[in-house]
Amino acid sequence: MQIQQLYESVTASIIADLQAGVIPWTKPWKNGRMTGVLPHNGATNRAYNGINIVLLWAKRQEMNYTTANWMTYQQAHTVGAQVRAGEKSTTIVFTKKLAVKDKETEEDKSIRMLRTYSVFNENQIDGLPRKDVEILPPETRIEHVEAFVQATRADIRIEGNRACYVPDRDNICLPPKHLFNTLEHFYATALHELSHWTGAERRLNRDMSGRFKTRAYAAEELVAEFSAAFLCAHLGIKGELRHADYIANWLELLKEDDRAVFTAASKASQAADYLRSYSEQPPRVL
Repeated sequence: MQIQQLYESVTASIIADLQAGVIPWTKPWKNGRMTGVLPHNGATNRAYNGINIVLLWAKRQEMNYTTANWMTYQQAHTVGAQVRAGEKSTTIVFTKKLAVKDKETEEDKSIRMLRTYSVFNENQIDGLPRKDVEILPPETRIEHVEAFVQATRADIRIEGNRACYVPDRDNICLPPKHLFNTLEHFYATALHELSHWTGAERRLNRDMSGRFKTRAYAAEELVAEFSAAFLCAHLGIKGELRHADYIANWLELLKEDDRAVFTAASKASQAADYLRSYSEQPPRVL
């Protein structure tokens, strides 16, 4: 599949889901069980990132796969396993650096180009060893996410009835926990606002106005939504994200720019990894 075809196909699929009231990146859990929900390469144990997380979540849900591990045909062959005859691959992307000459200065420079490649879920492969995933009890997961949030040392104030990040004061306001349906919903909201917090000039300096202009607000909310979803999966909580208020804006953004979801997912992975860096070493990604 050509990269432009992938842009168009993925964007069209997400638009269709949004119009149907379905948020495709909020259901990575398998039958309510959080069994290794972030996609990994089963051969290298490297985590996938950006739009690849969304693509692999969607395929896993569509095909009812029980594992979040994927690998290429050659990788399966290398470890002595075999992709079953007739199985169809899933297309994902990777960034390749290319050396080119600047037309004006004639100087060499490096540019990044997206390329596609194909992977298979481990459920499509015979001969692989069984891998068990430890599932932490709910109370332990809540302890972990609380420690994760505290490790950022962000200025979080529990007050009012509206969750928001205030750039001028560089603080986050969250309503009291008892106003949320569950503790997981409270922490999912905290992760959403922390994702906005990463965009400050002295952190990741994420200015979306240059690329998206009048759609910058919708793009930034999409970044925070993706980032919170990635972190909820990483931390093992099933939080209620804040998508309902933004669907109309996202639809306008995606209809106008078929690459927006790719950019937002990439920025979201950067935000998630930045937040993870406060308490742990982020995984190697592809």
